[in-house]
Amino acid sequence: MFKFLKEVVGGSGTGLKDLPYNIGEAYPSAWGSWVHHRGTNKDDGSPVSIFSLTGSTAQDGHLAAGRNGVKRLRTVRHPNILSFLHSTEVETYDGGSPKVTIYIVTEPVMPLTDKIRELGLEGTQRDEYYAWGLHQVAKAVSFLNNDCKLVHGNVCMASVVVTQTLDWKLHAFDVLSEFDGNNETSSTSMLQYAWLVGAQYKPMELVKSDWAAIKKSPPWSIDSWGMGCLIYEIFSGTRLGKTEELRNTGSIPKSLLPDYQRLLSSMPSRRLNTSKLIENSEYFQNKLVDTIHFMEILSLKDSVEKDTFFRKLPNLAEQLPRPIVLKKLLPLLASALEFGSAAAPALTALLKMGSWLSAEEFRVKVLPTIVKLYASNDRSIRVALLQHIDQYGESLTAQIVDEQVYPHVATGFSDTSAFLRELTLKSMLTLAPKLSQRTISGSLLKYLSKLQVDEEPAIRTNTTILLGNIATYLNDGTRKRVLINAFTARALRDTFPPARAAGIMALCATSSYYDITEVATRILPNVVVLTIDPDSDVRAKAFQAVDQFLQIAKNYYQKTNVAEGAAAAGMGSSSVPENAGLLGWAMSSLTLKGKPSDHHAPVASATTSTRTQTTSSASSETPSTVPVRVSSSTDFAEQPAPPSPTSTDGWGELENGIDEEHEDDKDGWGDLEPLEESKPAPALANIQAAQRRPVTQPVAQTKLASNSRSKSTPKLNEDDELWGSIAAPAPKTSKPLNLKPNATDDDDPWAAIAAPAPTTKVKPLAAGRGRGAKPAALKLGAQRINRTSSSGM
Repeated sequence: MFKFLKEVVGGSGTGLKDLPYNIGEAYPSAWGSWVHHRGTNKDDGSPVSIFSLTGSTAQDGHLAAGRNGVKRLRTVRHPNILSFLHSTEVETYDGGSPKVTIYIVTEPVMPLTDKIRELGLEGTQRDEYYAWGLHQVAKAVSFLNNDCKLVHGNVCMASVVVTQTLDWKLHAFDVLSEFDGNNETSSTSMLQYAWLVGAQYKPMELVKSDWAAIKKSPPWSIDSWGMGCLIYEIFSGTRLGKTEELRNTGSIPKSLLPDYQRLLSSMPSRRLNTSKLIENSEYFQNKLVDTIHFMEILSLKDSVEKDTFFRKLPNLAEQLPRPIVLKKLLPLLASALEFGSAAAPALTALLKMGSWLSAEEFRVKVLPTIVKLYASNDRSIRVALLQHIDQYGESLTAQIVDEQVYPHVATGFSDTSAFLRELTLKSMLTLAPKLSQRTISGSLLKYLSKLQVDEEPAIRTNTTILLGNIATYLNDGTRKRVLINAFTARALRDTFPPARAAGIMALCATSSYYDITEVATRILPNVVVLTIDPDSDVRAKAFQAVDQFLQIAKNYYQKTNVAEGAAAAGMGSSSVPENAGLLGWAMSSLTLKGKPSDHHAPVASATTSTRTQTTSSASSETPSTVPVRVSSSTDFAEQPAPPSPTSTDGWGELENGIDEEHEDDKDGWGDLEPLEESKPAPALANIQAAQRRPVTQPVAQTKLASNSRSKSTPKLNEDDELWGSIAAPAPKTSKPLNLKPNATDDDDPWAAIAAPAPTTKVKPLAAGRGRGAKPAALKLGAQRINRTSSSGM
């Protein structure tokens, strides 16, 4: 009859080798003669429970009852009944005498007594958990009695086990039998293994073997008595020793006491049906039971009920027993989200519960659900995920982010909702460090390039901020190609003041990634313009940035000056005092009314002044007249890192666009000669020669200034190469100068520096000092002052 359960193996104790489970340590308690072992699956190592029962002969009554229990457990399935996995019988020989052992493999469980001791709950939380457990056992007993017409026969604390999710489950089906009150001949088969049940757990009619009374009683009468015994053992904390102890009700909760007394009624027909206990007992109406019950029937609730429940759940979870929340509610919530029955607010509760877990448990129990949710098309779920990414982003591995999360997140960059685009952008601050260089260059930067020209100013601003924050995760080539273009060509020219301020801050934050040439030719010229920005915050940040980048230039100068110190000493000239004097002269030429003794030959400072004026003019308006063409050996618009023709991140096209824009706007930067065409050595010698000459001849300087103001605009073009070489930021890359051996007033290389013609229309300054609106006019205030000074000399 039970051949399908048997796997009889001959030999001396080798039968267990065929069992696909490893038997581990035994628990100290189990029901009846069974031994409860911990175990694992040999294939995947997953935990299981293994129950073993050993008999001396195959006809042992305990073995017969055990086989009945295996049969019943295998065929009866219910959420609150222990789940059956595998069973076998093994015959072994011990000292020449045969022994038969039955093994039952089930889901991993722990005896109820051990679990209660382990949890150590007290007060209200203990009562709530006991209510939930008794509620589950009552449902299992009601299912057996009312639906299956079966009698368990021994409901007690030993017959209840607890799963890893802290659910209580009924087992120990050895005594289980059918209830047939109409069949008089069934007395011999009904509860034929009742002799295994202790007398203290038997109702009076079963103790007396009054089968007539039992048959006339309802099917639940015996098991209702057992439920009363279980309630007593749970709240008293001790095993029932004798039936009289059931009268001690001091430990029973007052809300449960009336039902407890009805369960233990001396008249079988008046005992409370367990189904009525579940429906009507006041004791089962508490927050824990209601919360778990709602989660179990979540699919039957409408959207309004779900939304209301999940918004209250984060606060409610703090009031419930923490172990039950983490081991029971959290898996239910994760499953509901994964299969779509939970609303977006449930994610907030999931992450709050997950924050109570250890890092390892969080990765195992919560992260898989979150990763799966990224594939959801529900926009509210995506918004909730991105809003809380800071709570779980650090737990995501680089591989998961690059392969499973980012492909779904990237769809938000082009979403029609500006709110979702901004959330997607902000999430990159957490995800970008975990992305591969291929993903960053081939995908992320493309989206950021588009977002920098988004219609929403806040998105444009945040894109600039993000680029500054993730710059450290870009490789050198990408940084050279992207950062300056993104910050100077777009952010600094944005119409939204916070976007311009963000561009300045991003440049400052990434200053360590720029070489001195980029600082001098691309960054400083663009930042200086913003020192006259209409927005005060932008101006303040611009001045800070100018100071920072000038300090970088000074540090570079000091380093290079050490190497050039010997050569400078041999020429009898030092660049530091000369540059300081020239800067003072350039300022005096605009503020003083012709004091020849205060004037010095302008070189670098005049160049800086000219470039600043040109940039400011280009930013304010497009000149209507032909601008003065100022050539230099450094092309500001074409000075970024070598372009990448194979670039696909959207920034290569930006570089070309910048050049074209400069040419169209005629802002003075497009006509500059490229740096790469110059030869360093001759230029350095020529520059130094030009620097030495005017400094030692103060009278000639005054004459030089006078001549320079009388030169026309076409004459400036003849000195383009001279001016460009002097303006070169690094002497080693300057273009050779074509200085004539005998410098006259008309051919003096400094003539174009003193007072270049204005490139845009500006309002005239105060009388006697300012320049007129027409750049081609010769009668300028500065010229009159200088001519007076010359005549005075």
